[in-house]
Amino acid sequence: MSKSMHLGLFLAANGHHAGGWRHPDAAQGNPLDFDYYREIAQKAEAAKLDMIFIADKLAIDDNYGGNFDSSVTYRPALSAEPLTLISALSAATQKIGLAATASTTYHEPYHIARMFATLDHLSKGRVAWNVVTSTSDAEARNFSKKEHLDHATRYERAQEFVEVVQKLWDSWEEDALLIDKSRGVFADKDKVHYANHQGKWFDVKGPLNIPRSPQGHPVLIQAGSSETFRALAAQYAELIFTAQPNIESAKTFYQDLKSRVESYGRSRDAVKILPGTMLIVGDTEQEAKDKEQYLHSLIHTQTGLAFMSGSMNYDLSKHALDEPFPDIEQEIRGSRGRFQFVFRKAKEEGLTLAQVARWYIQSRSHNVVVGTPSSIADRLETWFKEESCDGFNLMAPYMSGGLDDIFERVIPELQNRGVFREAYTSDTLRGHFGLQSPNNRYSQAAKPSTILI
Repeated sequence: MSKSMHLGLFLAANGHHAGGWRHPDAAQGNPLDFDYYREIAQKAEAAKLDMIFIADKLAIDDNYGGNFDSSVTYRPALSAEPLTLISALSAATQKIGLAATASTTYHEPYHIARMFATLDHLSKGRVAWNVVTSTSDAEARNFSKKEHLDHATRYERAQEFVEVVQKLWDSWEEDALLIDKSRGVFADKDKVHYANHQGKWFDVKGPLNIPRSPQGHPVLIQAGSSETFRALAAQYAELIFTAQPNIESAKTFYQDLKSRVESYGRSRDAVKILPGTMLIVGDTEQEAKDKEQYLHSLIHTQTGLAFMSGSMNYDLSKHALDEPFPDIEQEIRGSRGRFQFVFRKAKEEGLTLAQVARWYIQSRSHNVVVGTPSSIADRLETWFKEESCDGFNLMAPYMSGGLDDIFERVIPELQNRGVFREAYTSDTLRGHFGLQSPNNRYSQAAKPSTILI
């Protein structure tokens, strides 16, 4: 295991706690204000974080009750388009990695391959693609579909999608560009290759019209915890984001995923696992707990119901709020892995639907660490040293004070303990994480040539 943990910033314009935007000290983050994002990104870079991560959803949730009323009334529902945002942030930063989410269900491989390769060039090797399959019918209806693909089918499509993208990223070898003015030769045609992919979902010829990017391939991220997710992530992912509410579940997930990675002939270190982790910081333990409880008091129950309905792709309005949480595990068609813990908790503790909704929306099943900078660092260090993670995807409860607490109080504590870097030692995102650049699948077969293309 690396001596230094890895830290990403899971960036949300209004913070991650569902009540955070209502906190009296919270800034009203405008998701389309670049100055706001630039300031956050530059603070994250000053703190020497590995990367900034931008999530995405291609709709405003309207599963609950068949409308978007609760989604837009009780919780900020707007978000910037991630690729556009990280493109702008790449010009405002120099070292920190930039990760954007893009769906394999509602894009085409050529578009994704081209956009992320371009961003990797523009950022000089600092870009990652968070591969998602999307979750809900609300998203499907924005792309001329009546309903979202079922869980197994969309992961099948996703696997082939990633294969096509990687073939396109390999279509130009590292040294294909010659730009030889004297001979009039721009590129070596034998080092540029058709993808010639023909599969169940895609028929893509290629080659890409972008040369091989600085990292070889932009870093591949996947987020989830379901069985289907694990099978795909073990083959392709280089970074994994996961929601693990406690150290026991995190350890189990970590060991299972690392073993699967090895079963595909990959090194355990070829994949880094970063659980999402919300930090609530106080001068004393009691102050931190009081801050957490105050944030909880600001939550609308409807927020949880609307968000869960969207994530599950199931309308929870069909069930009474004051009755036991319904047995619907086999009926949900959206996210699966993170709700397994939710269903188990609801059953074991006899929780009502309203109670589960309020509990879930506090952190969306992510780990929450509440305390002083020192006690928070203790907890993070324990998770890291006991091999339940390779680091954390940090979540601020509200902006910008909750984020400043992390940057100004928790990160220095981790640096003082020698478990997180004090300076960058690499210029690329792969370098930050110690990830190797992938081999080009065509390199050995290529034949030298000097023909202009």
